Amino acid sequence: MGQKHGVDSRGKGGDVPGSSSIGQKHGGGVIVLGSSSLFDVFPEDCISNIISFTSPRDAELAAILVQKSYGSVWQNFLDSVWEKFLPADYESLVPPPSRVFSSKKELYFGLCDHFLIEDGKKSFWLEKASGKKCVMLAARELWITWGKSPEYWQWISIRESRFQEISELLNVCAFEMGGGMNTKILSPGTNYSAYVVYKLRYRRHGLRDLPIQVGVGFKGQEKPKNFICFDESTNIIKEWPRRELMKSERRKDGWMEAEIGDFFNEGGLSGFDEIEVSIVDITSPNWKCGVIIQGIEFRPKNNR
Repeated sequence: MGQKHGVDSRGKGGDVPGSSSIGQKHGGGVIVLGSSSLFDVFPEDCISNIISFTSPRDAELAAILVQKSYGSVWQNFLDSVWEKFLPADYESLVPPPSRVFSSKKELYFGLCDHFLIEDGKKSFWLEKASGKKCVMLAARELWITWGKSPEYWQWISIRESRFQEISELLNVCAFEMGGGMNTKILSPGTNYSAYVVYKLRYRRHGLRDLPIQVGVGFKGQEKPKNFICFDESTNIIKEWPRRELMKSERRKDGWMEAEIGDFFNEGGLSGFDEIEVSIVDITSPNWKCGVIIQGIEFRPKNNR
């Protein structure tokens, strides 16, 4: 019997013949960075297919070996890999103003930057790590009751917003807002979370430790009920169990976000294509003001 060479799932085993034993661990395996590699053995289309089953991050690491093994044709090789990470409808998603991308990789990362679609009603981008579609529904696309007149809500423009106009709560004792969209704009077969993205004015009242009922679900189905708090204090005991509160967090862009809930997008196979979100305050008779709503964001669950 001959001697076996290779690396098992625990990283043990012998070296691959003709390669260095020094490697870079990534995701439980080892990418060999020696003088030669398996890229020297397999045909281009085979390697391209293998890398396409990994992730954009793995593809960037593999590019080091690809460039060495394929020389002048490595750009065409990489284009075939990165095209598989792009959504099937990527040609219709090129961000305005129209740009000329030198490679599919450049196009991929171009789509990872936020840009407006549907006449500025939505912000769209790809998640860098996975290539999954993300969308933010503008505040202008939300419906608001218990306060449509200018004395309750106003539309404002601030530089930090992705949208031309966002909504600010001026003075109201109760309110309800919500919105919806077709899940075809999202990636199929993906778990998504919905978040309300907001800011608080320094001068605000009526919002401190106020539970706001939120929910997300498919049209025609009952939405699971969760609670958020726009302005949560840390020095008092809540009147509702702390475990029921969906925590707000500060984002890298300076805005706050609170998770509304999650859902699985089957891609229309279930027959429920319309997703709906609701944000309701009907528990407090006190007047309140000082929250600014940028929109509702949908992105793959547990990813920022």
